[in-house]
Amino acid sequence: MRISDVLRVKGNRVITVGPDTDVRHLVAVLAEHKIGAVVVSGDGRTVDGIVSERDIVRALSERGAGVLAEPVTVIHTAEVHVVGPDSHVEEMMRLMTDHRIRHVPVVADGVLCGLVSIGDVVKNRIDELETERTALTNYISGGR
Repeated sequence: MRISDVLRVKGNRVITVGPDTDVRHLVAVLAEHKIGAVVVSGDGRTVDGIVSERDIVRALSERGAGVLAEPVTVIHTAEVHVVGPDSHVEEMMRLMTDHRIRHVPVVADGVLCGLVSIGDVVKNRIDELETERTALTNYISGGR
C-alpha cells in the first residue's frame, strides 16, 4: 500500500503555523484541532519544520514557561523527514521506527500535500487485517 492510499482515506488537510507563531498559540492550535503536531511553514506549501507535543514538553522542562512567548522555531525540528505520495507505507513505518518520530509530512514536487501520523498507519493496518479476515472467513464458509 502507498501513502497516497492512506491520504485518500484520511484526507490531505494539513494544519500549519508560520515560523513567527509563538509557542503559546501553537499549543492552542494543537488543542483546537485535537492533533499532536503541526508543520511549520512560511507559505503553507513548503515544509520549514515540524513541531510536536513532545517538543513542547521538552522545551518547558528545559527552559520553563517563558518558552511559551518565544517563536516555534526555537523548539521545532528543522531537518524534517518526509515521504512522497508514492512511497510505500512499510517504508514510512521503518522511517518512523528508525527515527522515533510519529508524524511525517507528505511532499510532492516540493509542495506539502499531507501529513501521516503513526495513528493513521495503525488504522490502515487494522483495516487491512479486517479485510483479510473477512476474505478468509468468506472463503472458509464457502462464499468463494
